[in-house]
Amino acid sequence: MTSISANNKSPKKIPTFLLPWLDVLAIGTWGILMIKYWLTGKLYLLIHPDFFWLVIAGGFGLLALSVFKTVELLSQLKKKPSNLPAPNVQHLSVFPPGIGSSLLLITALLGLAIEPQVFSSQTALDRGITDFVSLTRSQPQSFRSNTRPEDRSIIDWVRTLNVYPEPDAYTGQKVKVQGFVIHPPNYSEEYIIIARFILTCCAADAYPVGLPVKLAQNRSAYPSDTWLEIEGEMITTNLGNKRQLTIEAQTLTNIPKPKNPYDY
Repeated sequence: MTSISANNKSPKKIPTFLLPWLDVLAIGTWGILMIKYWLTGKLYLLIHPDFFWLVIAGGFGLLALSVFKTVELLSQLKKKPSNLPAPNVQHLSVFPPGIGSSLLLITALLGLAIEPQVFSSQTALDRGITDFVSLTRSQPQSFRSNTRPEDRSIIDWVRTLNVYPEPDAYTGQKVKVQGFVIHPPNYSEEYIIIARFILTCCAADAYPVGLPVKLAQNRSAYPSDTWLEIEGEMITTNLGNKRQLTIEAQTLTNIPKPKNPYDY
């Protein structure tokens, strides 16, 4: 009987009077996290700029709500104990009272402590970069044939190839693009890929696009994830038993990682 009684001990619960404060703290911390991402420019790493206003409005809205609830709770504390607010009654709850707010608070605190990072070349390899053209999900909204080749970005080149994929059509055209370096394991040592991640909504749906680059030297001089500006001209090469439009590099310049490393 003694062992049965010991096993029936219920786990410790969060004191009832703390539950409203835990809700307020979780709401306020999430508001701070959203506004911090906006002020520090980290939103560029997480979401498409078209949706920035939603995050900013949400952050200020959560902060305002947390301040309102704090004032309300403090005013009620000054009243008689019988007038103190009753804990929120959850008619349908997966977790015991307070657990959901605790998880939200812990998640927000981790967000404040851990800086978002730019996707790396390894992420691009993991997401599959065997065929950049077919992986391109962005549909060309316009075909600007009058755009000078050297003014095209990587995504402009990929969109152009989607419209007319014959590599020989671009042979000899000037090119000047910026991106990060990828070392594809199936390419020889004188080839790299210059790439950018494309965001259509948020970081969860980001995908890489890029162009092969033929170097005049071994690619070990340009480590993976290095940001480069590459100037050269277009040629056609056979890579992986496939004819591909390739940049024959003439100059490669190291550049700092841009504030907004993604394209759209």
